[in-house]
Amino acid sequence: MEEQITDYLHYLQIERGLSLNTRKSYERDLHKYFTFLQEQKITSWQEIDRYIIMEYLQTLHNENNSSATVIRMISSLRGFHQFLRQEQKTDHDPMQHIDSPKKAQKLPSTLSVEEVTTLIETPDTTKPLGIRNRTILEVMYATGLRVSELVDLKLGDLHLSMGLLQTIGKGDKERIIPLGDYAIQWIETYLEDARPFLLKSNPSEQHLFVNHHGHSLSRQGVWKNLKQIVREAGINKTITPHTLRHSFATHLLENGADLRIVQELLGHADISTTQIYTHITKQRMADVYKQHFPRA
Repeated sequence: MEEQITDYLHYLQIERGLSLNTRKSYERDLHKYFTFLQEQKITSWQEIDRYIIMEYLQTLHNENNSSATVIRMISSLRGFHQFLRQEQKTDHDPMQHIDSPKKAQKLPSTLSVEEVTTLIETPDTTKPLGIRNRTILEVMYATGLRVSELVDLKLGDLHLSMGLLQTIGKGDKERIIPLGDYAIQWIETYLEDARPFLLKSNPSEQHLFVNHHGHSLSRQGVWKNLKQIVREAGINKTITPHTLRHSFATHLLENGADLRIVQELLGHADISTTQIYTHITKQRMADVYKQHFPRA
């Protein structure tokens, strides 16, 4: 049975072109599922019916997994069992009549324009690492890049004369994103005044953002630096690299950007993912109304 899980993961890579992180998520889900089936003494995919699936989902619920985890697991199992039927490893789909619970819509946290400005201006730009950190913040806010996309940027992805950069997002989809003037200025400053200093021990590195050893910056490195900058800025909010992405999208919409354009900039495959930001802008509108209208 494990062989089919391996085959499915190859299918997700070759046929579907899913990213490594997404495939790892599927792999964890399916191996957890497989462990449950072994405990139930199930020896073939043909034995599985909707009642076994329901029992497994009840097990997840009893383990106090969040609704988001259960929804993701259902999605993983749905795709996997469709694959098994497609490959004729079974003649039925036990997921056919399993409904996903509705996911509670959680609004992402964002920063105000003033808070973004405070955060961006916090790094000490008299030092190479400060210039790098300022540039990272400028680029993240100007583009809405995911942190994985940010650390993967290479010198060849920059097209500063045209005010653009290119990136490979989820599903290995390439997109072109415009850069604002501030971001371009700080990238140029970083390339001229900071990056050469950081690259002394590794001059051949092609990644744009590097650590003090001259090697490509990791996602963990970006998180760690951001936490330090938030503390220094005195902002009492939980801020992650994704907060800047959320703020980028929200501020665009608040200033009249078209939802489809924001979808393209963020690299969302489905417009429904982008629509969460319209709820934020509506909530903010309501807050402003209550604060300023005398009879609110």
